Amino acid sequence: MSSEGDKVTPIRDNESRVRKPEWIRVKAPVSKGYHETRKMMQDLNLHTVCQEAACPNIGECWDKKHATVMILGDTCTRACAFCNIKTGKGNPVDPFEPDNVAIAAGKMGLNHIVITSVDRDDLEDGGADQFVKVIRRLREEAPGTTIEILTPDFRNKPGALEKVIEARPDVFNHNLETVPRNYTRIRPGARYYHSLRLLDRVKEVDPTIFTKSGIMVGLGETRQEVHQVMDDMRSANVDFITIGQYLQPTPRHATVEEFVKPDNFDKYAKVARAKGFLMVSASPLTRSSHHAGSDFEKLKAAREEKLAKEGARALRSGDAPVDIEEMARLNPNQTDTSED
Repeated sequence: MSSEGDKVTPIRDNESRVRKPEWIRVKAPVSKGYHETRKMMQDLNLHTVCQEAACPNIGECWDKKHATVMILGDTCTRACAFCNIKTGKGNPVDPFEPDNVAIAAGKMGLNHIVITSVDRDDLEDGGADQFVKVIRRLREEAPGTTIEILTPDFRNKPGALEKVIEARPDVFNHNLETVPRNYTRIRPGARYYHSLRLLDRVKEVDPTIFTKSGIMVGLGETRQEVHQVMDDMRSANVDFITIGQYLQPTPRHATVEEFVKPDNFDKYAKVARAKGFLMVSASPLTRSSHHAGSDFEKLKAAREEKLAKEGARALRSGDAPVDIEEMARLNPNQTDTSED
């Protein structure tokens, strides 16, 4: 490992192995909770992005009975250079999947669940209908569980996005993944501005839904490019940004250009907060769904605080009336418009 100021360049022992710095290493999963979660997913014929994408946090999350369920099969119709999920012809859509997801949520006693999927360009709606069915089944069987979805881009699938928005998940996540300059190399099947427009569209249709997006660093991007992505996300009214270190799953995937030091993640987080994100998670091991449940509670609290401050400022200035109905719509559990 060589270090030049803020940059840590990976040293390769050979063509297949990259030595990681100490701050990125995790222990192999061996706990009882991990094995119980693994067996449950197998018994219910459910896939998880934790396994398929080789997430480094799988041991920690599964030990706590937290898992990100991946619907629509384990085979993606695209071949992104960063992703470990296998590529090929999509599997037949499982009609029992919504029921099995709801069963898993109940067995794990989840207060918050994250649902993601592979890209399904082969389906007419890109898999949107299955997202809707899963959300509805969860609402029926686990009404106390909040729902976060991490979706593909539904590119060239008219009406698909709106269908999912209308199902009203609590959090709508769609990752930009990397800076625009890297798209042809890292995410060739997608378009940066299409993904950005998707996030903006969610807020247009339903501003009560929290939006979230993330990027990986360590793929040769500059700090200025990362800051520009932050600005782009804020222009689309994204509430929550995640920034994590890219890790090369196999030798055939994109190489790690650098390991970003932990203090530089702290700097990214400071800039992101200054730009107005309600919630920021930035660290070497940050992943989209890591600590999603506790982060959702923080996200709600941040919105409540922001609404309270905006209301107080408006009252003090007298320049603009406080829209109580709008505050109630965005924050129904905290705003009381009743009269004694």
